[in-house]
Amino acid sequence: MLTAGDEYPIHQTPEPVAYAGTDRNFYDRFFFNGYNADGSVFFAGALGVYPHLNVIDACLSVLRDGKQASLYFSRPLNSERMDVSVGPVSVEVIKPLSSVALRLKETQGIALDLIFTGRSAPIEEPRFSRRIGPRVLMDLTRMTQNGRWSGSLRVDGKDFKVTPEQWTGTRDRSWGVRPIGAPDPQQTPPVEAPQFFWVWAPTQFPNLSLFHHSNEDAQGQAWNTRTSLMMDSAAQGTGVHLTPKGLSMEFAKGTRRMKTAVLNVEDPSGRAHVVKFESAGTFLMKGIGYNHPKYRHGVFHGDQLMIAREDIVVAEESIKNPENLHIQEIVRARHEGPGGEGSDGIGVFEQMFLGAHGPSGFKDLLGPAA
Repeated sequence: MLTAGDEYPIHQTPEPVAYAGTDRNFYDRFFFNGYNADGSVFFAGALGVYPHLNVIDACLSVLRDGKQASLYFSRPLNSERMDVSVGPVSVEVIKPLSSVALRLKETQGIALDLIFTGRSAPIEEPRFSRRIGPRVLMDLTRMTQNGRWSGSLRVDGKDFKVTPEQWTGTRDRSWGVRPIGAPDPQQTPPVEAPQFFWVWAPTQFPNLSLFHHSNEDAQGQAWNTRTSLMMDSAAQGTGVHLTPKGLSMEFAKGTRRMKTAVLNVEDPSGRAHVVKFESAGTFLMKGIGYNHPKYRHGVFHGDQLMIAREDIVVAEESIKNPENLHIQEIVRARHEGPGGEGSDGIGVFEQMFLGAHGPSGFKDLLGPAA
């Protein structure tokens, strides 16, 4: 069960706040994304606390016209987990499980002052637990919420008025154990080829939110998955859980990147729902620190505040480079429900496809779909 305390970066285990424990790779993170109604401007951010590495870091990135402007921040945590600021960037919980502020005082041409308000209560995803042999790779809890943004955004002299009528997005809070900071130099025998297949597709429709995610093994068997619908203003625990009946994807030629996708699900009454996704732009998650070769989450950058900017032209980044596998595709979506009812929406289709995956035709570490 989620409680107000779960909004704050004070977790010590993958369970809610009431439990305690230790692990070198423990983390506690805020994640945000947002986009305007036509998807032409997209931003994302992350702020993470790593109590046993004594590091706190944050990243913000804005995508427009095929270019990402990214800022990276890091400082020592000094064991103070309630100070959720890294230099000029900060997060403020306004109303737990409902409203959160994300702020950046102007830094190297980028500034924002934004408030996220949930469309409904967040959902609690099934606990993610995964081992490589005897070693824990992931053991974490995450809550996800779709919502609307209000405030202001500035990028290199261009101002955007952010209104809840035009700007939506998703936030999540996750905490637990996952690989962070410097990689472990000692692999666990027997050494196996890396494999990770991940889809996460929070989507906005006029009066409801769709949440779908799946982690699958090389044979296509899901080890963590859920699909849910949440009506606007729905309370915690009232989401409609749908039974997955298959996700098919068409990949951009010569790549592993989703071009279109069709999700078939069934509601508790046995009625069929179909959700169709079509890519409308690519955001590289390394722009907010995920698998970045230098600014990855939890890395120690010295005993003083570190700030760096990086500009990325997405089309010029090699799709065969492992650091570019983790992306969020901005997608147009169509939900077709029972009785011919339907609606159009917008969202993201996050993917990270590393290694083999039989249903997708991935036969090796990085090769494209067959």
